[in-house]
Amino acid sequence: MSRAYNFSAGPAMLPEPVLRRAMDEMLDWHGSGMCVAEMSHRGKEFMSIAEQAEADLRELLAIPDGYKVLFLQGGASTQFAMVPLNLMGRGEGADYIKTGSWSKKAIAEAKRFGAVRIAATTEEDRFTRAPAQDELALDAGSAYVHYTPNETIEGVEFPYIPDVGERPLVADMSSTLLSRPIDVARYGIIYAGAQKNIGPAGLTIVIVREDLIGAATEQTPTMLDYRTHAESGSMYNTPPTYAWYLAGLVFQWLKDLGGLSAMATINERKAAALYAAIDASDFYANPVEPGSRSWMNVPFTLADPELDAKFLAEAKAEGLLTLKGHRSVGGMRASIYNAMPEEAVQALIAFMQEFERRNG
Repeated sequence: MSRAYNFSAGPAMLPEPVLRRAMDEMLDWHGSGMCVAEMSHRGKEFMSIAEQAEADLRELLAIPDGYKVLFLQGGASTQFAMVPLNLMGRGEGADYIKTGSWSKKAIAEAKRFGAVRIAATTEEDRFTRAPAQDELALDAGSAYVHYTPNETIEGVEFPYIPDVGERPLVADMSSTLLSRPIDVARYGIIYAGAQKNIGPAGLTIVIVREDLIGAATEQTPTMLDYRTHAESGSMYNTPPTYAWYLAGLVFQWLKDLGGLSAMATINERKAAALYAAIDASDFYANPVEPGSRSWMNVPFTLADPELDAKFLAEAKAEGLLTLKGHRSVGGMRASIYNAMPEEAVQALIAFMQEFERRNG
């Protein structure tokens, strides 16, 4: 069996050692006689899996005391509603930073629940950069400030954590969580869909400061109240158990690798190599300002768009999959999350150079 290199933005590649371990444990997890997908979420077997996964995640991210870690369903898109429902009542509306497709969706959803102010936007620049700190116009009475550290579609990444004073900072880290160390204490809420760096689709990680729990608006549905899940240990209803288990295996894989500092070194090296190859060519181009380029999602265009279909077909034949850019942006996009090995990036670069030689 040969595995291709899947450059999808999500669901994305999982580490091969994780998949092999899951395969070994599929029919009988640790002598239980059950697959994890068959276990009661409140049984001692799965509870041990859940507790270990949370402990490992807390260790990897150095999550300080005073934060709850929730393992939820609904993806990051459900958090677009949960955040305002739980936080909007703490102030006079909220500030949002608009930097691309996902922050735009978060803004549209938040407007259903209260006043939304755009603290900064780079829309006039076609979302090709992150705004600088001095461009942020924050309201003194805002309940929170929301931003998207990495825009998956546009390939734009903040090179800094916004300074928002005493306001809670909320971050959609779907594409970046676990790709490098972060200072969790700088945030009120961090949320992330799992299907990039964490595990399979179906699981959403929410890290929420405890003082932000318990102030949901009166109309908030039970399942959209952070307190519901914080008080029940994410077991109010049946959670996505198998996705939780696989995420736990990813956490252990990261620890074996040397933790997030080691992962960051690898990720930075992968991105630097790919951007260098693009910048050295007149055939390929990346639209993002160098200071705002994403480590995780690298969009690029060909000098002649008529060659796009040929590029994708030949790349697929070489085992380089899912390189087509998002329909709203076009061109190509290589998502090089944690599980993407360095040799895959080098294989892509070699293919790009050979394709340019034959078609440039």
